[in-house]
Amino acid sequence: MSIASRIEAIKTRLPPQVSLVAVSKWQKPESILEAYAAGQRHFGENRAQEFASKYVQLPRDIVWHFIGHLQTNKVKMVVGKAALIHSVDSERLLYAIENEAIKQGVRQKCLLELHVAKEERKSGFSPEVLDALASTQTFHSLQAVQICGMMGMASFVSDEQQIRLEFYRLKQVYDRLKQSVFAQDTDFCHLSMGMSGDWPIAVEEGSTLIRVGSQIFAEND
Repeated sequence: MSIASRIEAIKTRLPPQVSLVAVSKWQKPESILEAYAAGQRHFGENRAQEFASKYVQLPRDIVWHFIGHLQTNKVKMVVGKAALIHSVDSERLLYAIENEAIKQGVRQKCLLELHVAKEERKSGFSPEVLDALASTQTFHSLQAVQICGMMGMASFVSDEQQIRLEFYRLKQVYDRLKQSVFAQDTDFCHLSMGMSGDWPIAVEEGSTLIRVGSQIFAEND
């Protein structure tokens, strides 16, 4: 199948409220342009240097998502360029993004990453730490960061019941914050969960953004 056919096959299965982010990490510009020609506009990168390079090479109307772990010393390569940073996984990173966005004079949209997987290598806030952060005055005084929702990854296992439970837990935390801390904030509307191996389950559990690479570009995402 062509890249265009793969994109179409995925999009026909998505409800209207769910958007596809094509994970383009490691992909050459030609492959990204093939997806672009098929109408895909949302692309996800997870390495700051690679993202910065593609940002200047590829069409300006691409909507870039930064989906990987972001080191604080590379924040300036992403802020102001990525439409949405999915992977804000620590308080330190959140305020580094805030400071850089203020410096650039931009409003940076971000998602808070929640750790729901059993795998220790997965990053993100615990629900308890996230609750504590959301109750601080500093958090509510953010000037240049717009919190637009949450992101998470399920464990890399074949047990669909476990994957579903982890996505369910993520949705529970998202709903709780949306009904409390962000009750008056209409921008808090994104739940980024689901990749090539588990996105159908994620969609069933309430995802609004799925991050798919290997099913589009035939490489691991």
